[in-house]
Amino acid sequence: MASPILEVQELKKYFSKSTGFIHKVEQHVKAVDNVSFAVNRGETLGLVGESGCGKSTTGRTILKLYQPTSGKIIFDGVDITNFTEKQMLPYRKRMQMIFQDPYASLNGRMTIADIIGEAIDTHKVAANHSERDEIIADLLERVGLMKDHASRYPHEFSGGQRQRIGIARALAVNPEFIICDEPISALDVSIQAQVVNMLEEIQSKTGVGYLFIAHDLSMVKHISNRIGVMYLGQLVEIGDRDKVYSTPVHPYTKALLSAIPIPDPQSEKSKGRIILQGDVPSPLNPPSGCHFRTRCQYCTERCSESEPKLHTIEDNHQVACHLF
Repeated sequence: MASPILEVQELKKYFSKSTGFIHKVEQHVKAVDNVSFAVNRGETLGLVGESGCGKSTTGRTILKLYQPTSGKIIFDGVDITNFTEKQMLPYRKRMQMIFQDPYASLNGRMTIADIIGEAIDTHKVAANHSERDEIIADLLERVGLMKDHASRYPHEFSGGQRQRIGIARALAVNPEFIICDEPISALDVSIQAQVVNMLEEIQSKTGVGYLFIAHDLSMVKHISNRIGVMYLGQLVEIGDRDKVYSTPVHPYTKALLSAIPIPDPQSEKSKGRIILQGDVPSPLNPPSGCHFRTRCQYCTERCSESEPKLHTIEDNHQVACHLF
């Protein structure tokens, strides 16, 4: 098995929030709560879950865009959890991110050459200006754009083209690991397929590892080797793609997968859709014990008394549920 490029151990990220008008009370939003997983070299780990479950916060915390509350982030065998920004600089070159919003993630006052070239300059990838221009032209062509686009500004491009520019920027420093934070959610379906195919082609050529965060369960199945399912800041199930999709174990995973549409009217009509009752609890005050128990039809007294931990039920398949 390939060695892990990234290991996350019991990672937590809490945000402080003050409530009350006269008597201020400080509470903590438990955005990421005790999450552990690893990503191997050349592997894609898909991370799925409802909006607000902590997927994007997990990605940003791994890259130290947010300082973790506790836990460990180990990159290529080195614990970078408490690294200063100066210590992180060499690791910024090895770890990159493709952001969700292709409109907000690009500086509208900079040309495409300057946007891509900024990382090249910071990490001294090019020996001179001529080599810098060659790298930028090569990157643009690699993501399906033309080298002439380097002199243009972001407002001159469509959403799909902007996302390709974001991918080119992430690839500019030859990273070993990229966090793809819902890189296709703002794109048309036809463009989504093109971007995903491009990411797979880049991975096959460079061996880069991905943490692929997304809502589209069908697309996650297509691109991922393994899949992790998050609910209210916690990882509730993780395993090989085929195992998670064919034999889901956690009740929340089953409900998510039942929502995937089947491109056949008769099969879609006859399939059993699991409708979750109630709303997602507030991360300010999550339920005691199992966070999913307030929406779970199999909830028992034990679920409210103790929090289930991730444990192995078979090879490369883990679940956090008292039922198993």
